[in-house]
Amino acid sequence: MNKKNIKSLSLEQLEALALSLGEPRFRGRQLFQWLYAKGATSFDAMSNLPASFRNALEAHFDLQALECIQTQVSAIDGTIKCLYRLHSGKAIETVLIPGFDEDGDAARLTVCVSSQVGCAMGCTFCATGQMGFMQNLHAGEIYDQVWQMNQLANEEYGRKITNVVFMGMGEPLQNYEQILQAIGLLTSPEGLGLASRRITLSTVGLAGRIMRLADDGVKFNLAISLHAPTSEKRSEIMPVNRSLKTDLKALKEAVQYFYQRTKNR
Repeated sequence: MNKKNIKSLSLEQLEALALSLGEPRFRGRQLFQWLYAKGATSFDAMSNLPASFRNALEAHFDLQALECIQTQVSAIDGTIKCLYRLHSGKAIETVLIPGFDEDGDAARLTVCVSSQVGCAMGCTFCATGQMGFMQNLHAGEIYDQVWQMNQLANEEYGRKITNVVFMGMGEPLQNYEQILQAIGLLTSPEGLGLASRRITLSTVGLAGRIMRLADDGVKFNLAISLHAPTSEKRSEIMPVNRSLKTDLKALKEAVQYFYQRTKNR
C-alpha cells in the first residue's frame, strides 16, 4: 500500500483525521506539534499520543517528507547544498548560505528553498526552467527543507537559521496555496517561529498573484527577478514578459499595489 505523507496535511486536516480515527480533536493539534515544533522522526516518539492512534498513523502514513541523498560543502564560502529525495521519488536542491562577520562567526544563516520540481517559466538563463514543470511541493516538503537545514545549522555553526528565501527550484507563486501554508508553518510559534520579515519570496513577476498576495495581507518580503533593463530584452530571456498580463508594465502596477496594501518591501 502506498502511504500518504502526513506532512501534506494542514492543522485542520490533522484534527479531522484524529476525529475520523476515534480520537478527540485536540489529538490533531498534538500531532501537529510533534510534526512541526518537535520534529519527530517516528510516530513511536509521540509519547503523549495513545498507542492505538500512533499505530493507526503508522499503518496509513509516512512521516519522513524528505531524504537527503547528497551533500556538497563549498570550501570557498561554506555554502552547503543538499539534494533531497521526495516521497514521489523526484529530487530537489536546498542550500544553506552562511554569512560571516569580521570575527569569522556565522552571523547570518539563510536557507534557499525550492517550491517545485522543475519550472514552467522557461527562463533561458535558468537550468531549472529548461527542465520543464514536473511537480509542486506540498507545504510539509517545503517546511522540511527549512527544518532539516536548521538542524544542520545547529550542528555546523551552533545556532539556528536566521532567514529563508524562496529562490530555489520553481516559481513559488505557481504553487500559491502550499507556499502560504508552508510560510504559516515557518512563522507559527508551534513551528519554527520565524519572523515574517526574515522570509523573502522571489518571483519572475506573476502580476495577478502578486496582487493576490497583497489582498491576502502577507507580511513577508517580496523580490522580483527582472534580469533585463528593457521589456524587449526581458521578453527574449523570460517568456513570462511576453504576455500583457505579466509584462513589465503589469508588473510595475502589481508591485505598486502590493506596497500600497502591505507597506512591505
